[in-house]
Amino acid sequence: MNKDYYCVIMAGGVGARFWPLSRNARPKQFIDILGTGETLIQQTFRRLTTICPAENIFVVTHQQYFDQVVEQLPYIIPAHVLCEPMRRNTAPCIAYATHKIYKLNPNACIVVAPSDHIILKEEVFTQTLLCALQAASKNDWLLTLGITPSRPDTGYGYIQFDEAHAYQPDCKVRKVKTFTEKPNHELALSFLQSGDFLWNAGIFIWSIKSIMSAFEEHLPELNALFKEGADLYYTDDEATYIESAYTICKSISIDYGVMEKADNVFVLAADIGWSDLGTWGSLYDTSAKDANGNALMGSKPLTFDTHNCIINLPKDIVAVVQGLDDCIVVEDNGILLICKRNDEQNIRSYVDAVRNAKGEQFV
Repeated sequence: MNKDYYCVIMAGGVGARFWPLSRNARPKQFIDILGTGETLIQQTFRRLTTICPAENIFVVTHQQYFDQVVEQLPYIIPAHVLCEPMRRNTAPCIAYATHKIYKLNPNACIVVAPSDHIILKEEVFTQTLLCALQAASKNDWLLTLGITPSRPDTGYGYIQFDEAHAYQPDCKVRKVKTFTEKPNHELALSFLQSGDFLWNAGIFIWSIKSIMSAFEEHLPELNALFKEGADLYYTDDEATYIESAYTICKSISIDYGVMEKADNVFVLAADIGWSDLGTWGSLYDTSAKDANGNALMGSKPLTFDTHNCIINLPKDIVAVVQGLDDCIVVEDNGILLICKRNDEQNIRSYVDAVRNAKGEQFV
């Protein structure tokens, strides 16, 4: 296994759209949502150990989740759990990890991946990332994985690519032309029909030299902030410095801050059985269903005249569900959500309403 390969897992989100199962104190990455016996972050860590040694894996998370990370990932090096004092989107978290890894190995090549995605074709995933890492080690490229779209989904970002490809025949890396964030249905349909658009999987591959150069060019103030703390990394003073840095750190995504501005961005199309598992609807799409199109999880309720619903109930609950169509039904620790699947983008506002009406402990 190549000792210059590293992986960074981004695990700081709260997963509000998976409320009430995902809560501030225990976000979805720490939950066995799929019922496999592994939480999402455990699945992600295990997959990445086929890419690089376990000691080369870093996790960036909010400081309140440090204990959950080390508890769920017994092979993680505690110094490789990077604790953010506040959420500042993906560019700062990647910059922080980049500078920490650079201090260990200036020849590193890095995979950056979210902690909560579904990858059904794990062997293909491994081979795809190893191919991408090899390409990144030999070229000054910022690589991202793209997923061939199967439907005009408005919940994903899209990547348009140039038909001409580089690298080798079995690893077609194409130049990125444009990024588009969550288009409306009509635009998403045109993307699907054009054939030169991919879903943005939010998985990145690059050499540490390429991404540091990109930060210096496109986010110089952000880069300087984390570069300034280099002598403090892996010391007792690191946390204090990071606490201070994050108070003045710009909140910006890696897509907007770097990927959409750089001219050396390439995409590798991948068929890896991917879902970002961002919503109950995306979990419904990937789940087994009964004869009426219902995805039933946990306790299996008795359903009557109920179709195309996702129902997730604790195993000790006996439930009868009648007359629902295209709904989400979820109960967790005394909190019940029932809403239309088409309205799941409103769950964030429902969470805000519960916070205001009932208190922080319920979100």
